[in-house]
Amino acid sequence: MKVAVWKFASCDGCQLMLLDCERELLTLGEVVEFAHFPEASSARVEGPYDLSIVEGSITTAHDAEQIQRVRRESRFLVAIGACATAGGIQALRNFRDVQGFLEAVYAEPAYIDTLAASAPISEHVSVDLELRGCPIAREPLLETIRAALRGCLPRLATDSVCMECKRRGTVCVMVAHGTPCLGPVTHVGCGALCPSVGRGCYGCFGPKETVNVAALEGHLEAAPEAIRRLFLNFNAGAPAFAQAARDEAKHRG
Repeated sequence: MKVAVWKFASCDGCQLMLLDCERELLTLGEVVEFAHFPEASSARVEGPYDLSIVEGSITTAHDAEQIQRVRRESRFLVAIGACATAGGIQALRNFRDVQGFLEAVYAEPAYIDTLAASAPISEHVSVDLELRGCPIAREPLLETIRAALRGCLPRLATDSVCMECKRRGTVCVMVAHGTPCLGPVTHVGCGALCPSVGRGCYGCFGPKETVNVAALEGHLEAAPEAIRRLFLNFNAGAPAFAQAARDEAKHRG
């Protein structure tokens, strides 16, 4: 199976999760050809590809053109990580005037070619599967590659972090201590790491498929600005979190 790994605007952390699967990659190497993976090798084999794994958000016109080509050359296209599925931390730019940032940061803003917003892959092309997280978890990624070998893609869990807390027997930090927590509206996948050490969920895996963010906001014991900042995180560009941040800004105003 011919696999390509692509990078757009991102920190490379999700690709590194794949490289961290050292033992598994030794086995997969017998049946998988990594035809394009700049993080691991300078070698490149032209498409088409059986599976394209895409990290990063689309932030430039060049990116927008390239992802179209990647889509045309790929049987399966899988977006991995918060940048590829929700625009990433760089989607915070979507709440402000990008020109103002350019003028504040760069001596010659005219040389910078960028889009007004940071967008997930799905806003530009059809995506066959999204793996959430900042960074993604190892097992869903390996499961995706194994499934692609069989000519299909896996069905992933869609419940919330709260369910992971229940399975682990973790005391609810919001009920017990009043700690602001995004667990009720966040996609499962991290093993409820933060609540397990007494911290509220930061929403690293983005909003789950069906959420009632407004209901959660009514139970958060924090000032409107603190609640707004809670949603302005790695998945700020996800529609449910972006709307919550805008709503809190209106309340504050």
